[in-house]
Amino acid sequence: MPKPVVALVGRPNVGKSTLFNRLVGERLAIVDETPGTTRDRLLGESEWNGVEFHVIDTGGIDPTHGGKTPLSIGSADFIEQIKEQAMIAIEDADAILFLTDAEAGVTTSDREVADILRRYQKKVPDGIFWPPIFLVVNKGESAARRLNVGEFYELGLGEPYAVSGLHGTGTGDLLDVLVESFPPQQEEEEDETVKIAIVGKPNAGKSSLLNKLVGAERAIVSPIPGTTRDAIDMKIQYEGIDITLIDTAGIRRRGKIEPGVEKYSVLRSFKAIERADVALLLIDAITGITSQDAHIAGFILDAWKSCVVLVNKWDAVEKDNYTMEEYSKRIRQDLNFMPYVPLLFISAKTGQRVDKVMPLALQVQEERLVRLTTSKLNQVIHNAQDAHPAPSRGAKQLKMYYGTQVRSDPPTFMIYVNDPKLAHFSYRRYLENQVREEYSFLGTPIRIVMKGKKDK
Repeated sequence: MPKPVVALVGRPNVGKSTLFNRLVGERLAIVDETPGTTRDRLLGESEWNGVEFHVIDTGGIDPTHGGKTPLSIGSADFIEQIKEQAMIAIEDADAILFLTDAEAGVTTSDREVADILRRYQKKVPDGIFWPPIFLVVNKGESAARRLNVGEFYELGLGEPYAVSGLHGTGTGDLLDVLVESFPPQQEEEEDETVKIAIVGKPNAGKSSLLNKLVGAERAIVSPIPGTTRDAIDMKIQYEGIDITLIDTAGIRRRGKIEPGVEKYSVLRSFKAIERADVALLLIDAITGITSQDAHIAGFILDAWKSCVVLVNKWDAVEKDNYTMEEYSKRIRQDLNFMPYVPLLFISAKTGQRVDKVMPLALQVQEERLVRLTTSKLNQVIHNAQDAHPAPSRGAKQLKMYYGTQVRSDPPTFMIYVNDPKLAHFSYRRYLENQVREEYSFLGTPIRIVMKGKKDK
């Protein structure tokens, strides 16, 4: 099931970024006293009482500001766009945290933001309004400020929750009611199709590739980056195999995302990767691999998805006998954390090698589902230990007793050892390489989990 989405909204400078950092446990958002600092929506993940959910930090909504008198130097041009991106976040949110400021009290902007939020709520069966809105009174770290919370009832959004995003005061009570509001996790209908997501920066040629793969002009093809706003599912059949192709909006560097609907398409792209089996990562051969390409590859790895790297627009590159080899080396260097991914040089425009994309993606998916026998895995473990014993830490040395593959999709191996803390990252990588020598698991990340004798 997709994770619920929680949007943090409110007027500028009420502490949304501070609360965002508190919820996701990382300093991902810039915290600044200047109104309008948060211009790009940020996406993070949080967990409470075993429930995981996405958190979106938005720019502040200031409905009373028409852009004529700047809130701060350079911020006036962003007010309408910030409002727009917050509205887009609200449309797809499963819950909204409407932040206000206990120190400032109820302001005219707070009242107008509350009206905006109520207008966007939809009445669903049983008389419930969706999405639920939680009124959060931030900066309530002192008892004196908490005494002022009662005045926020006038906003007509129910009980106000006094919290301190900076110190964490009251956030536990807020999270309790928040996760209880999420819709029940329903079992999705069984989908036996192979799900393949086409991902990459804007204008890398994702829609052109989709059209070539399905053999029809199903997606809009445009040279303007960001044309594709939402993930588009396309059902096809290839050699008797049912496949769902997911064409996603382009993901670009945070500072390069244009204000407006393209911002929220980033979240949809991430969610498309989460529900895919194999991700086709398109790299623009003209611009070459960039840090953002590596960022997207890292997200694919974090989601434990299989991957094929496609170098697109290969027809537009001036080549000699060494060009492909040099490109391959550069990509391997920048994606050194994914040495197992296959590379394919294509042109979605001319169709060059596009016929090899689907067979390669299906091969990767097939290897993702492979299971090694326990006897074969233990042979690999013992041979690896004999050839290269684990380094000792003090008087203790890592000893591996036996292992078994506990799941596929992705392949996960449980190895029983004397003390998991003795397994250095480099030795885990060594074991992974030894497993891949037995079976390559092409394009697929594998998990190696160490379990001690005393571990439950």
